Amino acid sequence: MIHHDEPLLTMLAEQIEPHKKILLGFSGGLDSSVLLHLLVRLRAQYQQLGCELMALRAIHIHHGLNSKADLWVEHCRQICADWLVDFRTENVSLDTRQNGIEAAARDARYQSFQRELQSGEILTTAQHLDDQAETFLLALKRGSGPAGVSSMPVSMPFAGTTLIRPLLNVSRAVLEAYAQAQGLKWIEDDSNQDDRYDRNFLRLHIMPLLNQRWPHFPQAVSRSADLCGEQERLLDELLSESLNALTTSEGAISIPPLENYSEAKRNALLRRWLNQHGVKMPAREQLQRIWSEVALARQDAEPCFQLGPYHIRRYRQQLWRVPQYQPLAGMVLEWNTEQELALPDGLGTLTRTEESGIKVRTPDDTEPVTIRFGIQGNIRIVGRQHSRHSKKLWQELGVAPWLRERTPLLYYGEELIAALGVFVTKEGACLVDDAGFTVHWKKNPVPD
Repeated sequence: MIHHDEPLLTMLAEQIEPHKKILLGFSGGLDSSVLLHLLVRLRAQYQQLGCELMALRAIHIHHGLNSKADLWVEHCRQICADWLVDFRTENVSLDTRQNGIEAAARDARYQSFQRELQSGEILTTAQHLDDQAETFLLALKRGSGPAGVSSMPVSMPFAGTTLIRPLLNVSRAVLEAYAQAQGLKWIEDDSNQDDRYDRNFLRLHIMPLLNQRWPHFPQAVSRSADLCGEQERLLDELLSESLNALTTSEGAISIPPLENYSEAKRNALLRRWLNQHGVKMPAREQLQRIWSEVALARQDAEPCFQLGPYHIRRYRQQLWRVPQYQPLAGMVLEWNTEQELALPDGLGTLTRTEESGIKVRTPDDTEPVTIRFGIQGNIRIVGRQHSRHSKKLWQELGVAPWLRERTPLLYYGEELIAALGVFVTKEGACLVDDAGFTVHWKKNPVPD
């Protein structure tokens, strides 16, 4: 452990230890400029003491929202060049349909960070004590529960590694004093003066009044956020056994046991189940609708509730979290069976093989081979005496509703030969004198 005379440097060393590969989210503003300067100084300290060298990189996200954005990129590039820090920038486009510009910009930043992180590297960002207080108040404005108002932790798992916010207990005033003492130059984003944005409204109009009346207000808020986070961690611990018992090996959650719990316990379990799968914390109303409209829908229904980029579906008395897939019904792909065929929407590839796969009769020269998706009508399959309607057949064979349209259907001409990985039709069965035609479906991993 390295000790320093300066409190900020000492604190940073304690937060960062023992990590030596660091990616910094670098906007060029006051906060990230101070954090980068401190990291550069810490790197020099390690070098002077003959410790393992720190690999320090910075990434700047170009949101394209400000006319000066290109100038900001060059400012950040020059700072990193002067301080011998590896620098890269990434342009992002924002999807503001769901939650507005502020949330879209944040989501885009963290997606970029996730893509950029290298093996063994941690992410550092420069949120500070005043940011924490603003985040707390914004959560109150949204009507968030304890998980929402627990705000930002100093350290948390992120993208298979760790996200650390070393400055989270430091006020903006302290950071500004440090920057001026060190002669740092930073970007002042003029959009920070636009109080149409909720965070700016708090920063410009509300926080100064609160700080004037109660000088230690941000520290008190931070303590409250920590206590809420502690309560959430306790609930995680107390509910983990129940959640594990309810969750299947495929990641679904069983509905019948949830019916015996109080609404409070059921909601707490559903929130943790969704959180395990990377779904953002839902509002209470959304949980109520998932329960009433999906879990408790009539038995013959195929209910679906959209939650962010996912659908919550019910199948076999379980709730499933399903990504939003591209519609494939009606799509027809011609297949030259001498070549590999790439399937749409990340479904993988098909190859004709002599190895494992589904075996069907060989097509004759007059039968064009195609792959299609979505089927309606009666089907007679190998191993069954009678034909069955496609919906009943899918049900009997245990294929979830959202996977039925995503199962490649092999056709010779206009004749259905097989649903790959599921069944072969009577028309596709191998003949006595036929060596057969084997199709291997290499599936891509299911997106999380």
